[in-house]
Amino acid sequence: MKVDLVVALAGNANVGKSSIFNQLTGLGQIIGNWPGKTVEKAEGVLLHHDKHINIIDLPGIYSLSTYSQEEIVSREYIALQHPDVVVNVVDATALERNLFFTLQLLEMGAPLVIALNLVDVAKKKGITIDEKKLQKLLNAPVVPTIATKGIGVHEIIDEAIDQATRQASAHKNNIYYGPEIETRIKKLERVLTGVHIIYPLRWTAIKLLEGDSEIVNKVGEKHPDVIVAANILAGEISEIHKEPCSTVISSERYAVAARIVKEVQTFKELEKPSIGERLDALSMHGIWGYILMFTIMISILMFMSLFGGWFSEIIQNLFESANPHLTGFWPSLFWNGGVVGLYATLAVAFGFILPFYLILGFLEDSGYLPKIAYLMDRPCHTIGLHGKACIPLLLAFGCNVPACVGCRIMETKRDRFIAIFLSTLVPCSARTVVILGLVGAYVGVQWALLLYVFDFILIFLIGRLLNRFLPGVSVGIIMEMPSYRVPSATVITKQAWNRFKPFLITALPLIILGSILIEAMRLTDVLSLVSNALSPVTVVWLGLPAFTGFLFIFGVLRKEASLVLLMTAAGTVDIRSAMSPVQMIVFALVIMIYVPCIATIAALVRETGWKRAGFITFTEIGLAFFIGGLAFRLLNMLM
Repeated sequence: MKVDLVVALAGNANVGKSSIFNQLTGLGQIIGNWPGKTVEKAEGVLLHHDKHINIIDLPGIYSLSTYSQEEIVSREYIALQHPDVVVNVVDATALERNLFFTLQLLEMGAPLVIALNLVDVAKKKGITIDEKKLQKLLNAPVVPTIATKGIGVHEIIDEAIDQATRQASAHKNNIYYGPEIETRIKKLERVLTGVHIIYPLRWTAIKLLEGDSEIVNKVGEKHPDVIVAANILAGEISEIHKEPCSTVISSERYAVAARIVKEVQTFKELEKPSIGERLDALSMHGIWGYILMFTIMISILMFMSLFGGWFSEIIQNLFESANPHLTGFWPSLFWNGGVVGLYATLAVAFGFILPFYLILGFLEDSGYLPKIAYLMDRPCHTIGLHGKACIPLLLAFGCNVPACVGCRIMETKRDRFIAIFLSTLVPCSARTVVILGLVGAYVGVQWALLLYVFDFILIFLIGRLLNRFLPGVSVGIIMEMPSYRVPSATVITKQAWNRFKPFLITALPLIILGSILIEAMRLTDVLSLVSNALSPVTVVWLGLPAFTGFLFIFGVLRKEASLVLLMTAAGTVDIRSAMSPVQMIVFALVIMIYVPCIATIAALVRETGWKRAGFITFTEIGLAFFIGGLAFRLLNMLM
């Protein structure tokens, strides 16, 4: 298919960029990774006025420096891939902070369209922005939008089409940073004129003055004289301001952003705090904030346990009412292997996994997740991390793989390793399925909650140990607190479906195949041979039925398969007839601590290397069996 236009969406985190992307591309999205990177790449195609437009959703970042993989990906794409238009999504409620990034995009000279998002929220806060004056000052079209409702979204593309057809002179940057800086930028631009560079001229000159390591290295390889000139000019700026040149330029950007905001924005003091502001104060309160957070978390777990159990029972009754009760090898293989595997997977998928993704999307889109990070900053410091680590740890409740990748937001290798190790111990949605679908449904929600409490204590203790034995200290952070907003049901549904779809495509066939394989092994007595070989661990130490041994091996592929295949291996959907309450708790406990899955192991290797990945994997397997055995003996005394 011929692509007529390439549009890149760029902006800070939590400004509604993903909402605009979802409104434009719908469900026709391709989610993957950028080549050679672990950063997620989202791409979609839009047909608009008979033009096929490729939409690229760049990672949410705050600058075009090289402090993170996300920043490198975004700036390399804009500078080297040359999208036809860059749509800068800006939060109207925090214009000054957002313009800091906008000014850097203008430095690159890319055709730019400003999507002034959240104008409805800004209005409720008493903020009014003169879009026409802002457009004149930035020399770029400004389109007011309410992304969650789709307002202004297609007007963005209309402006993007117009921008792509304008002359290059129309995109000229008219932002200046003061005579002492501009003079030296011009001098360095003249030096660079005779040099072959692949980056925009003005932007390269500014990055060299800032001492950007990646640009300095690339230019310095072939033109060391340019670096000498840049250092001299940067030294002159530093001498004038008595500050490093990079600090001076950043200060100038903020000063320019502040001057623009002063000209275009008016603020009317509201008579009383809005509901969102009062909710903000409550959710970040030193006492009530934690009470609210724990109440929400416990409510989510209880809802998922009750809803998942109810939905699973409906699916089971529906299929079992059609059970022909055939005998013989092939009929048993078909029904007990294939059909039972199918409906058990559907019960798990739609009863537990999809609701979890919908809830996670609601928390993300409402702006509540950063509040949790704020509240958890002090507790995280007790294990050598800061509140930002809470974000990948929370993400791990959905899936441990993106959580491992998300630990790249940590500033040091030490912090990344601790965060990655701990994130693999967080019960992901797959392990949550086992905990809630087995213990929560058959033993009691209170026991499922106790398993979570124990897991959090274990994470805390391991974090303390790693913090003590790994050299270094955790640094402090400053992070954005987005305002509360009403989540968009459309956006949440689309995001949840895009997360859920890979499970249906990859895991459903795998689990059904595994279910058929286990049923075949059960019918031919091979399963009993494998189980007997593992019985010293499963039966003698863990106190579990012998048939669970195979599940610990197969469970490495997909943890949610453990519950489905447990039913197949037990030969019944009613687990209570095959396992005691103590055995159910021990089985769920081992699954909870056991290394998540093969996809997580692959992510560990990619993020930490073979040695550290092996250390994490075998430590968790050993811990799972050791603690499981102790738990079996203790629970037998208590229950």
